[in-house]
Order: sequence, then C-alpha cells, then structure tokens
Amino acid sequence: QVQLVEFGGGLVQPGGSLRLSCVASGRDFRFYTMGWYRQAPGRQRELVATITSRDSTNYVDSVEGRFTISRDNAKNTVSLQMNSLKPEDTAVYYCKASRWFADYWGQGTQVTVSS
Repeated sequence: QVQLVEFGGGLVQPGGSLRLSCVASGRDFRFYTMGWYRQAPGRQRELVATITSRDSTNYVDSVEGRFTISRDNAKNTVSLQMNSLKPEDTAVYYCKASRWFADYWGQGTQVTVSS
C-alpha cells in the first residue's frame, strides 16, 4: 500500500513557474513508476509526465520542453518542475504510483495559471 501527498500548487501568472512535489509513504518507492496527471474542469484526466524506476521519462507533447519530472528515491519524492506556464495548464494535478497491476493516487493539488 502506498499513500501519496502532493504539494506546491497555487496561482501563477502566465509565463511563470511552479514546482510540484509528491511524497510517498510505504516501502519500495524506488521500484514504482511515478506519474503526474491533470484534470481540467469538464475534461478527462490526462497524463502529463511519467518516470520509471530506471529514470526513463515520458511527457505529453503539450508540456515537452517546459515541464521536467524527477525523483529522489532517498526522500520517496517525485517532483514536477513547470516552467513557461500557460492558462491551458490550469488543472488539478495528481500524482500516481504504479507497480505491477496496482495504481495509487494522491488527492490532487490545484494549479491555476491566470493574470
């Protein structure tokens, strides 16, 4: 069992930056594939970025070059550095841990990009 808690959301102006963090409880964090997802009002939840246990990363095209996912296994933490934010990045951002056939989700953190 894994519990996830996200931090770092907030209100930022277009072009600004935010850093989201997700702290995991439980064992074997280093073996999990970690991901960030987001859900905007009226839209389906979508993948933003993932990082595997071997630090292989993947990004949705709309954030490629602007967002960076990273992990610190010593701290059981996965982070998402978001730069050059756009209004269309506004959403609730969720952290997910996956291993074998089990998925665990955090409660989400709101990111609002607005002037």
